[in-house]
Amino acid sequence: MTRGSPRPALVLGGATLLLLLALLAGTLVGPAGLTPRGVLLELVGQLPFVHVDSGLTPRQQVILWEIRIPRVALGGIVGAMLAIAGATYQGVFRNPLADPYLLGVSSGAGLGATLAIVLGGAVGSAMVPPAAFVGGMIAVMATYALGRSVGGGRTEVVIILAGVAVAAFASAVQTFFMQRNDETLRQVYSWMLGRLTTSGWAEVRTVLPYVVISVAVIALHRRTLDVMSVGDVEASTLGIAPARVRLALISVATLGTAAVVSVSGLIGFVGIVIPHAVRMVIGPGHRLLLPLSLLVGAAFLVLADLVARTAMSPGELPIGVVTAAIGAPFFLFVLRRSRGVI
Repeated sequence: MTRGSPRPALVLGGATLLLLLALLAGTLVGPAGLTPRGVLLELVGQLPFVHVDSGLTPRQQVILWEIRIPRVALGGIVGAMLAIAGATYQGVFRNPLADPYLLGVSSGAGLGATLAIVLGGAVGSAMVPPAAFVGGMIAVMATYALGRSVGGGRTEVVIILAGVAVAAFASAVQTFFMQRNDETLRQVYSWMLGRLTTSGWAEVRTVLPYVVISVAVIALHRRTLDVMSVGDVEASTLGIAPARVRLALISVATLGTAAVVSVSGLIGFVGIVIPHAVRMVIGPGHRLLLPLSLLVGAAFLVLADLVARTAMSPGELPIGVVTAAIGAPFFLFVLRRSRGVI
């Protein structure tokens, strides 16, 4: 930590407070006729030895505990995973413009979701999350296979170019099926623009194990990422196997990303905006960058979803539109700052 840099405890405490306030705002505010006062009393009533009448009807209580709170929780999990995966990708590839969709996971997941919707018939909607997950993982495996066949998978550039090729192929196949089944276009585009609709806690329970495993492995490699930032040759002299570490980190980051994308659709820019914004405040060290990206990413997506479901109430904006409106200008800012680096 350099002189003048913020104290780690202070910035972590501030990020934690931001997340708690975002979770509270996401829980208190929303449609369905639930007053903030009633929701707050209902939450307080869940504390040990506290008994208060919130005034919420049984139906409103179900809406709160089975729809709104699971949605807020899912938003936090998705945002946290996308942000920490973005920080990991940027560290592995030493590129501030890398994001969780770099290796074709978004195109593969989109193709899987499209096939489930187009070919799934009556059960198509239920098959979208597993199909998107499988599609994303297959795309990444194809990227690595192609990268190894071309250049042994040894360099970042080879892997990135392989990801571009795989993403282009998956997008072409997806477009083919969409054009031949235009009656499903609305459903496909709804998924592609991102959404955090939930059916109770099922989606949270589905993705949480993958996210926990991914975050744990990434956190264990936070110091290794700092070493790798100086280059593969230097990292090798310090006893680190860059290719092996790169494969491990990309695998777990992609695993978590594919899991959250399978239930949220494609939510862009979180993996670019959050890590880079955090890096501008605390510097490039991954010891702080990774946990702060996780906390701020969770808060960011919870607040973005709050805007998405209230800005056009009783209608709802796709959350991908909100994140793109914020992320696109920031992406241009990052691109301008990075023109001498990439």
